[in-house]
Formats: sequence, C-alpha cells, structure tokens
Amino acid sequence: YKICKGYYDGRSEYSKVRELALGNENQDDEEESKFTVNFDELLKINQDTIGWIRFSPEPSIISYPIVQGKDNEEYLHKTFSAKENTLGAIFLNVDNNPNFSDKNSIVYGHRMRDGSMFRHIQDYEAFWEANPYFYIYTKDGRELVYQVYSMGEVVDTSECYRTEFASKEEYQRFLDLTKEISLYDTGVEVTTSDRVVTLSTCTSASDNHRFVVRGVRVKEEGNEEEGD
Repeated sequence: YKICKGYYDGRSEYSKVRELALGNENQDDEEESKFTVNFDELLKINQDTIGWIRFSPEPSIISYPIVQGKDNEEYLHKTFSAKENTLGAIFLNVDNNPNFSDKNSIVYGHRMRDGSMFRHIQDYEAFWEANPYFYIYTKDGRELVYQVYSMGEVVDTSECYRTEFASKEEYQRFLDLTKEISLYDTGVEVTTSDRVVTLSTCTSASDNHRFVVRGVRVKEEGNEEEGD
C-alpha cells in the first residue's frame, strides 16, 4: 500500500506541475517551436529549477522539470516540490554548469516500475530511430535540441561520467568511449567542438550499473548566445 501510494502521490504531483508549467498539455501535438514552459511558475515552487526536459513523440512520459541541488543526493528521494518520495526528481549533476555549456552535462533520473521518470530510456534502443531527438528548455529562454548518438549500460565509476577535459585529445577519448559502449551504431557524428548531454538511470542488473542515453547538441534557439 505504501509503495502504491508513493507512486500515486508522485504521479499526481508531476501531473499538476506539468499543468502549471505547460498550460496546454497538448503542446506535444503542436510544432516543436511552439512548445513553451512557464518558468516563473516553476521558480515559485522551487528556486533550484534550471530547465525542462522532454522527448517527443516518444517516450512522451519523459516531460519533467530539471533541478540542480546542493549535491547529487538531495533529489534522489525528494520530488520537485520538495516532498519525500521515491520518485525523486530529474536533476543535473551538481558539478555541471546550469546553462548546459559543459562538454558533458549529466542529467539523472530514477527508473520507476510504473514507467515514470527515466524508466523508458532503458527501452530507447527499440524506438530511437523513429525518435532520435530530445529537448531541453532553459529558464533563460533557450531550446536545446539533442540528437541521440549513444545508448548502453555502464558502471557508475565509468569514465563515461567525466564532465571536465583538459584537452581536445582527452575529450576525443571520451567521445570514442561513449561510442564504443553503445548498443547500436547510430551513425551520428560527434566532434570535439560539440557539447553532449548524458541521461543516466539505474538498472536491474545491480546497484552499480547504469543505463545511459547520450545526445549531441544539434540546434539551439533562444535569447542568449553561449561562449566557447
């Protein structure tokens, strides 16, 4: 009963958050450029809000606010509205820049049995060809479009979780490794001038294993230009 109630409470909360932030929940059926997020309302609830992530059209259940806490433990069992719940929240690695300017930004989410949070990125290999992109919206008004180039299982100590690189050569070795562990050759080119986002969730294999989906930024629209 407690487990089921936890799932229900968590789903209900995020449903309300979507309604508040997105207004018209049928935005997924409209053109991508028309999708908007009301960050003013989100920031009233949680000042840790830094963005919104979604897949469109699939897995459409992934449409959540992104937060960044004081460490990588804070939002493991605390929802967006700061309620204790096993669903936790979708959060950016504490060491990453909240404007997604790093070479590798890591976004974490739980793999919930009810299909919520990042549960379906583990299934992504089955339908990535029809759904090759995911989208991140930032509170400064940018839409960042990422094309999936790698997906696979790693351990939590893998070099694939690096976020800082001293040289182009180091970054190139990282990119090569992310392609080597991929379950499928997507054919997507990634260079040392690119920025990537790693989506990470746990697996049923062990407490130390993770499933990751990686996208390379292919498009940016919005108000601000990034520096190198």
